[in-house]
Amino acid sequence: MISLWSRQILAVLRLEMRKTFFARRGLWIYLLALAPVVLFAAHSIDVMQQRAQRQQRAAACSFSPERMAEIKPGMTREQVIAMLGQPAHRDMRRRRREAHEFLWYSDAQTDFIIHLTGGEVTGINRRESSNLSEDSLVFAGVFQFFYLRLAVFFGCLGVFMNLFRGELLDKSLHFYFLAPVRREVVLAGKFLAGLIATVLIFSLSTVLQLWALSWHFDSNSIQQYLWQGNGAHHVAAYIGVTALACIGYGSVLLAAGIFFRNPIVPAALVLIWESANWILPAALKKISIIFYLQSLSPIVAPAGYNVPPPLALLASTAAATPAYLAITGLLLMSLVVLTIAALKLRRLEINYSTD
Repeated sequence: MISLWSRQILAVLRLEMRKTFFARRGLWIYLLALAPVVLFAAHSIDVMQQRAQRQQRAAACSFSPERMAEIKPGMTREQVIAMLGQPAHRDMRRRRREAHEFLWYSDAQTDFIIHLTGGEVTGINRRESSNLSEDSLVFAGVFQFFYLRLAVFFGCLGVFMNLFRGELLDKSLHFYFLAPVRREVVLAGKFLAGLIATVLIFSLSTVLQLWALSWHFDSNSIQQYLWQGNGAHHVAAYIGVTALACIGYGSVLLAAGIFFRNPIVPAALVLIWESANWILPAALKKISIIFYLQSLSPIVAPAGYNVPPPLALLASTAAATPAYLAITGLLLMSLVVLTIAALKLRRLEINYSTD
């Protein structure tokens, strides 16, 4: 019997894979997965352009960065130039009827911008080149607060919710129910098809995002980060977290498509709950999928990442769950949800006039 069910699941899987990967209404999912790749690639291009400009400015001026510490507020422009030499670039602006002058110095790694108001120094701004540690923190924030909560969630919404609800709307689900196949087998085959599709699409997107973000670094820095640091472990962890997100969100959204005639409403409630997790009390945080996904992330972005300061005050923290408990809990939750969905599917009666 198990052998028969396995063959039937594979048969359903083959049918669903074609519909899942090549459905026209699912093309937006590929665009959704590629959007952060484009953003990180644009960031790398911008960093490379800034590096080229910084090198040009360094060639245009000759000064010792150590002498920058001797520049004090109140010094005149003539005193600054006497100590540091001619700047690589000057910028004049007028604000509130006052003349503001900016003197640019660079050592090819850091830009030093001296701000003068009325001919006197009022401040020094440092713009350092991008580094792997800062970019890793940026990626962690984008991954946890935007990619998992929005891109992966909506991608799973488009795939898993249509596995049954889409066929009800297309009036084609009865073909499966008329076949001599248990409905639990149909559910297993459909879920595996959706899971393979989403894991492949969004895991590949995760790898491409990391590649696009590190594009502007030299190969030696990347090799050192991957094999002498924790880079390889981080890449594997991000892929694993993405796969677990597809399992968790996929099971919940598939069940919503079976239980509700209009599954958009429960899906919206799940999205709101997951998005508001960072402001929930510690006890309520654990009743969500995103909390365990964040616990498994190799770099935990600070609560309220990229949130305006007034709202950041609402952020709350909770102790991260150990990896083995987080993974086991997510898998068991998904199994329970799918079991309940299978029981509902066993009693489901199709009436296209009301669905």
